[in-house]
Amino acid sequence: MTEIANLLTRAQEISSDAERVTEAKLRKVTLPKGAGVMGLITLDNGEDHTKPNTFGPRGLISLNTAIDAALADDEITSLGVTGKPFILAAGADLTSIAGGGPDGVRVIAQLGHAVMRKLQDGGKPSFGFVNGLALGGGLEVALHCTYRTVMDSAPALGLPEVMLGLIPGWGGAFLVPNLVGPEKAVTLILENPLNNGKTLGGKAAYELGLADACFSGADYLEQSLLWAADVLTGAVTVERATIDRGEPWDAAVAKGAHVAESKTGGASPAAKKAVELIDAARDGDRDAGFAREDDALEAMSRTPELIASLYAFDLVQKRAKRPAGAPDKSLARPVTKVGIVGAGLMASQLALLFVRRLEVPVVLTDLDQERVDKGVAYVHDEIEKLLAKGRIGRDKANRHKALVSGAVDKGEVFADADFVIEAVFEEMSVKKSVFADVEKAVSPECILATNTSSLSITEMAADLEHPERVVGFHFFNPVAVMPLLEIVKGERTDDATLATAFATGKALKKTTILVKDSPSFIVNRLLGRFMGEVGRIVDEGTPVPVADRAFAGVAPMPPFMLLSLVGPAIALHNNETLHRAFPDRFYVSPALERVVAARKSSYYGPDGGIDPEVEALQEKPEQPVVLEPAEIRTRVLSGLAEEARLMLDEGVVAAPRTSTWR
Repeated sequence: MTEIANLLTRAQEISSDAERVTEAKLRKVTLPKGAGVMGLITLDNGEDHTKPNTFGPRGLISLNTAIDAALADDEITSLGVTGKPFILAAGADLTSIAGGGPDGVRVIAQLGHAVMRKLQDGGKPSFGFVNGLALGGGLEVALHCTYRTVMDSAPALGLPEVMLGLIPGWGGAFLVPNLVGPEKAVTLILENPLNNGKTLGGKAAYELGLADACFSGADYLEQSLLWAADVLTGAVTVERATIDRGEPWDAAVAKGAHVAESKTGGASPAAKKAVELIDAARDGDRDAGFAREDDALEAMSRTPELIASLYAFDLVQKRAKRPAGAPDKSLARPVTKVGIVGAGLMASQLALLFVRRLEVPVVLTDLDQERVDKGVAYVHDEIEKLLAKGRIGRDKANRHKALVSGAVDKGEVFADADFVIEAVFEEMSVKKSVFADVEKAVSPECILATNTSSLSITEMAADLEHPERVVGFHFFNPVAVMPLLEIVKGERTDDATLATAFATGKALKKTTILVKDSPSFIVNRLLGRFMGEVGRIVDEGTPVPVADRAFAGVAPMPPFMLLSLVGPAIALHNNETLHRAFPDRFYVSPALERVVAARKSSYYGPDGGIDPEVEALQEKPEQPVVLEPAEIRTRVLSGLAEEARLMLDEGVVAAPRTSTWR
C-alpha cells in the first residue's frame, strides 16, 4: 500500500460524524481561445456562507478523490479550485481533527501535504480561484496551485495559525516565503496573527503577491477563467520576482524573532517555531520544508498553549453561538427603533453600532441641545470616515446618517421606541432617575437596557412599574472592536426581555453571554481581582515596570497599560464596588486612589515610560517586598483561578465549558 493510501485509511479511521464535510465537486469547463478543458473543483459543505468550508479528514479525502479524477481524465488539460459563494475555505476543521490527538494531527498534516501537492506535481497546470474568505488551509490549497487569482472584495485572507498556537502546516510556512519573500512571510505568518488575528482583503493580498491577478464583480469566476485561458495559450505571462536568500532573509528572520518576543514575551512555542520554519525555508527544498511542518504541527499539538487556545477558540467561535441559559429566541420582540440616553462618547459609540448593524432609527438624548448635537455629530463623522476608507458606499452612508437624530425631550422621541439603553454616569441614583423618566415616555413593551459595568440590575429596576423589562446590556470599550456583550438578568427580568436582548446582541454581531446579577458581573469582576492583586504587589514594593513585564506573553496588554486604557477612575470605582461586596478578596490600592485624586489619566508618559508624577505617588513601604516576574504571575493567576471557581459555584455564569482536545 502506498504512503498516501495509508494516510487515507488512517484519516478515515480518525474521522467522526462531528465533521461538517466539505465536498470537492468536479466538473469540466471548456475554456475559450482553444485553451482546452479545465477540471474545475468547487469546495462546498452544503451550507450557506455563514458556515464556511473547512477541511477535516473526510474533506481531504474528497479533495483527493476529485484531484485524482481530474488528473486521470485525458480530456482535462488543467485544474482549477474555487469555493462556494463568498468562501474558498476557512482552514482545518479543528473540532473534528481534535479527536485524533497528536497522532491524528500528524496524519492530517501529512495527508494535507500529500493531497494538495498534487496540484503542483500532477503534470497539469492548476489555478486557485480565491473567490472569498481563505484562511489557513483554505489559503494553502490555493498556494499549492501553479497560478492564483483573487476577488478584490474577498474579506479575509491569511494564515492565522500562530494566534491559535499552531503553525501553517499544509505548506504555508514553506510556500509563502518562497513565493513573496521572507519579510512579507513574517507579516502574514507572524505579525498579522499576533495583531489580534489581522487578515488581508483580496486587493491587499494581491498587492502582497499572494495572487497573480485580481478581479471584481459578480462575474469574478468568468474573468478568472478567461485569464486562465490567456495564461494557458501564452497570451499572458506570469512573472514573479526572484527571492534574495542572503542578507534580506537574515534581516527578515531577525525581525520575525523580534516580533515573536515582543508580542508574546517568548511564551509562544508556535511563534518561535514559525520563525524557525521561515528561516529554514530559504533552502528551497520543498520536501524537507513540508516534513518540517509535519514535525512542527505534531509538536505544537502537544503544548498546553495549543490546548488552551483551542478551548478558547471552540468557546468563542462555536459554543457562544448557542449561549447557555438563553431563552427560546421565538420570544424575542422586533426592534424597529432604538433610544439612547446620553450623548457622550460611550453613548455615541453605541449609536454608531446600532445604526450600522440594525439599520433602524436611533435617537440620542441628553441634558441640553449642545451635548445632543455633539453626540450626533460624532456618529455622522464616524460614518464619513467609514466612507472615506471604502468600507461603505455613499448611499449607505447617507442612509445611516439620516437614521441618527437627537433630542432633549425624551417624551417626544421615545414613544415609539422598542429598545432604550442608558449610558450615563455610573451611579445608582442617576440611573434609577433616568429609568423613572424613560418609563413615563415609552410603551409598556419597550425594553429598558442598562450599560452598567457593575451596578445591580435588580436594584435599578426595583421602583419601576415594569421591572420585568429591565436588562443589563454591558458593552466594552471600544464598542466597535470588543466582541463580548454581557446580558445580565435581574431578579424580575422576564424571558421575553432576555430573548429580545440576546436577539439584539446577535444582530449587533456580538458574542453574548448570560450573567447573573452580581457585583461587576463576569469580566469586571475578574479584572478587579487581577488589578487588585497586581496593585497590592506594587504597593508592597515591586516596581510598576516589573509588574507589567511579568505578564508578557500571558496577557495581551500589561496590567498598568490596561489600567491606563480603562481609566484609573473607572478601575478604582470597580474595585471599590467589589471590595464592598467581597472585602476579604478585593483590594483597593491607596496608590491608585492618589492617582485618581491627582486626576492622572494614565500611568505612562508620552515617552512610553512611567509618568514621573505617577511614580511619585507610589509611596514605598518601609520594608519593600520585590517579587520576581514568575512569583507575580503565580500569585495573580492563582487569585484569578480562585475567583473563576467561586463564580461558577455562585452561578454567575450559566454553565462551565470543557475542552474536547485529548
